[in-house]
Parts: sequence; structure tokens; C-alpha cells
Amino acid sequence: MARFVIKIAGESGAGIESSGVIVMKALKKMGYWITADREFPSLIKGGCANYQINFSDRPIRAMSKNHRIGVAVDREGVKSCLETLQPGSLLINGFERWPRVIKNMEKEAQEKQIEIIHLPATTIAKDNGGSGLMVNTVVLGTLWRVLGFDLNVLKEQVTRQFGKRLHLLEINLRCLQSGYDFVQTPPNLDLSDLNKIHPNPEDGNQNLLIDGNIALSLGAIHCGVRAYYAYPMSPASSILSYLAKTAFDTGIVVKQAEDEITAAQMALGSMHVGARAFTATSGGGYDLMTETVSLAGMIETPMVVVIAQRPGPATGLPTWTGQGDLNLAIYSSHGEFARVVMACSDPSSAFENIQHAFNVAENFQCPTILLTEKTIAESKTTVPEFPQNNIPILRGLVSQKELETVKPSDRYEITDSGVSKRWLPGKSKTIYFANGDEHHEDGSLDETEGVSDMIWKRVKKIEAIRQALPEPEIFGQPSNTDISFVGWGSSKNAVLDAIEQSLDYKINYLHFTYLWPLKTDRLKEFFANNPNVHLIEGNATGQLGQLIAKETGLRFVGKLLKWNGRPFYLEDILEYIKKPILNRDF
Repeated sequence: MARFVIKIAGESGAGIESSGVIVMKALKKMGYWITADREFPSLIKGGCANYQINFSDRPIRAMSKNHRIGVAVDREGVKSCLETLQPGSLLINGFERWPRVIKNMEKEAQEKQIEIIHLPATTIAKDNGGSGLMVNTVVLGTLWRVLGFDLNVLKEQVTRQFGKRLHLLEINLRCLQSGYDFVQTPPNLDLSDLNKIHPNPEDGNQNLLIDGNIALSLGAIHCGVRAYYAYPMSPASSILSYLAKTAFDTGIVVKQAEDEITAAQMALGSMHVGARAFTATSGGGYDLMTETVSLAGMIETPMVVVIAQRPGPATGLPTWTGQGDLNLAIYSSHGEFARVVMACSDPSSAFENIQHAFNVAENFQCPTILLTEKTIAESKTTVPEFPQNNIPILRGLVSQKELETVKPSDRYEITDSGVSKRWLPGKSKTIYFANGDEHHEDGSLDETEGVSDMIWKRVKKIEAIRQALPEPEIFGQPSNTDISFVGWGSSKNAVLDAIEQSLDYKINYLHFTYLWPLKTDRLKEFFANNPNVHLIEGNATGQLGQLIAKETGLRFVGKLLKWNGRPFYLEDILEYIKKPILNRDF
């Protein structure tokens, strides 16, 4: 599967994100499939940011490290591009002081066989009536010329970006054209991979270009969420901003709370009275929510919390990605009670899994934690349009007829499944106590020895949940492969791309969406049918691997772990599979 990779880099605050979005939208319009990720430091201004754009004529899910063209708008951008460009690549340098300031970098480019187009981008921008900020537009014009694409497609996206500011639009279009015209002789860049990619304009019209946070928000809207409460915390913040921006159209109540404790309490309170509501945060914010999660477990009220993972502990790497909060989601909060832990892997799963999370939480009257990651939350990916009305809304409430006969002790009745009847306050004359203390079946306080039955009722609910949840999914052929992986979250994307990309080895992959309670039947079968099973996780300790060993005793042949804040790249998989396979006798 051919793909082409572009990197646009420069100082934070220099318009790198806007440039990346313009390029992505133009490529999408042409019919390419895209996955793109933005890397940026936790600074308002300064440091180096970049947008990495992968595109192909087929679906691609993960990022590749093989950047073929680097586009730099300043000195930091040049440095960043030279670090990651492959030998034989091209650097479009928009930093005019190149010869005087960074001669050593030019030497590095020669050693790596990187061709450079020196572009007087600031001069070109000012000659066209613009400022130094329009360097970005100039270099994008040059990029488009090198790629051999129709400039009108890019002009259309620039027009959309600046269409409401006609004076700026006119200048930017002139800068774009001048950057395009600057290259008279095509560079020696090998474009054979690009020439193998044949986009379908119909794909551009039908597909969505979307990130995981927006997809998750749309899924929440679709399944009847009526309230959202949150305190802004990267990388979950855009859920708050998107739901707030669309609140007038959707009618959803959106509140920015003063802290995560309040947000969790408001979400639980809304769910208690019958409004579908949720909150989202990252690991540090979830730490503050765990007392409320315990309350949800005690009063058996559904609660949905999204944890958008980033590396920690403490502030950690607030603008980078990771899978380090699985143990936090499974084991946090005090006391013993049932909960469900799920994980997204891409925008499509984010759209679907927030809907499933509400159904599970309401059916089993328990907290459900949905894990996502920075690379899912903020990466842009082209996906087919989301299917609608295919996931029923399951509230887990008694019927209207049952409301007439319920009695107080029904609410927390000790049942074989652990699940009791649930109705909303005010819907019946029958009342019960939603008591945070230990209680009888009607919710009234109980501190006798008999409380062990009530405690066990809440704990044993986990088995009913386990039976109801789907098994993990196998990708690739189910057996007889050279190497197998087990993982969760965004790890899936790199492995699936590797399955399609690898010509030398047969690869398959077992993917967990539902992480707790752990389903083990298909997992055991997968191990039995595949002799070379490896763990892939974006954390340092292999948390899923530890959980699997604890629950089943199964051990992995090897572990591909990554915890530096970067996602799994396609090359991470392709490089890893050579090592264990070459040393193993099949």
C-alpha cells in the first residue's frame, strides 16, 4: 500500500496548525485518504510544532516516520525536519537566513542526501503586500508545485480559511501563487510512491475528515446525551468546546465546572434524575473524580466518564499521547463494586463506543470509563460516514406498567444477577433512598452483619456484565501466522497497517475494546492457535499484559512497549517483527 508523508514544521504560534489543516482539506477534496497528527509542546508560543500528514488512495490508520517532504517556515522547523526526513527526501526551506545562521544544518542535509529548495519566503510575502506571518502561504504554494497538484484546489481551501477577510484573502492568494511559481525546475525528489496513488474524488465527497474528540461528541449527541460538564484538560478539552459550540442546535446543557470534582458530581446527579450526561478529562482530572465514581458504585447509578490519556504522572507530557491509565481506570476508587472499562481506537470507534458506554452503564447501573488517547482525540483521519440509528438506546429502566407496582425494596433488591429495578425520581409515588452509606434494599441505612449480602450483590454484578460483553476482535487470519499481537486503543491502527503493508510475514492481531471485565475465551483460543503472540501497548509496564497474566496465566513471547509520548508508527511494527521471527524456529 503506497502512501506519501509530508511534515510541516515551525515555531509554536507560527500558524503550523492552520497550514496543516489547509493541506489536509485540499488532499481530502482531491479524494485521498488521510491520517495526520499535530505535535506541539505545552507552550502558548515557542518551541517547535509540526503537522505530519500521511495520505494514500486507500484507508490508512497510523502514522509513518518516513517523511518524504519537509516544509519549514523558520529555524526551528528546519531543525525538526532534518531530524526526521529520510535520505533522498526534500526540504522546502522558507527560512531566509539559512546560509548565515545554520550552515551546519546544510552540511547535515548533504550528508543525509536531502535536497533543499531555498525559498525567500519572507521577501516574497512582503513583495505581495503581506507580512512575515504569510511565509506559511508561500511555502504551501511551493509544496503544491513540487507535488504537481492543481493549485486551484489549494486556493479553494485558502479562500475558505480567509474568505471573511477579503483583504487578507487577496494577499494570501498572491503569496500562494508566487510560492507556486518560484519552482521552475522540478527537484530530483523520487515521486514514484506518489505516482502509485490514484485518488478517487468520490471518496473526497463522501468521507469525513475528523478527529476522535469530535467523533465522540457526535456519538454522544446521537445517543441522546442531554448534559455535559467538564473542566478543560488536554487532550479532552475540544469535547467541551465542540459541545458548547453546538449546544444551541442540539439543546444539550454544557457547563464548564470550577473543577473536576464538581463536573463529576453534576454528571452523576444528572444521570440519577434521568438525563444522559457525562464528563471527560485526563488522568489527573480523573484522580479528583474517583470519590464520585465510588458513590456511583454504591448507589448503583449509571455514570460515564471519558479519560483522554496523556503520559504522566503529575502534569507529565500534557500535549503528548500514551496508554498509561488502564490500571487507573480499572482499580481506582475505594471499596469494591462493578465497573466497565472500554477503549476507543479511532474516530469511528469513538462515535460508536460512547453510545455503547451509556447502554452498558444504564443496563448494569454502574460506572463506565471510556479511554481514549491524545493521538485518537486530536489526530485527523478520513473515515466513511458514520452509520446512524444502528445502536439502540437502552435505558435499563422499568416499564411504565412496572412503575405502578414497584416497592421501595425493589430498588436495591438482592438478585441473582446483582441488577435491581431502576426508576427515575418523580416517575413513581414509590420512593427509595439513594444512600452513600451502606444500606438495606430500600436504601435506608444498614450497618449490621447482613450488609455482606448487599456488598456482594454489587460485586457479583461483574459476572453478569462479563457474560453480556462482546469478545475481543481478531484482525487478519485467525491462525497460522508468523507473528501475532494483542493490544488495545490506538495500537490497533499501526498493526492493521502493518498487516496490509508487510509482504514477508503473516501478521494477525487480537484487539480489546472492552478491557474490564476481561473476556478470556477468544484470548485463550488465540494463544492456542498462534505460537508467537506478542503484546503491544503504549506504556512502560505492559498493563494489559499484566492483567491478562493475572486473569489467565498466559504469557507473551515478547512485548512491544512505547512510553515516550509518541504513537506507534507503522515502522515500529515492521522493524519489531523482524527480530523475534528471525530468532524463532517455526
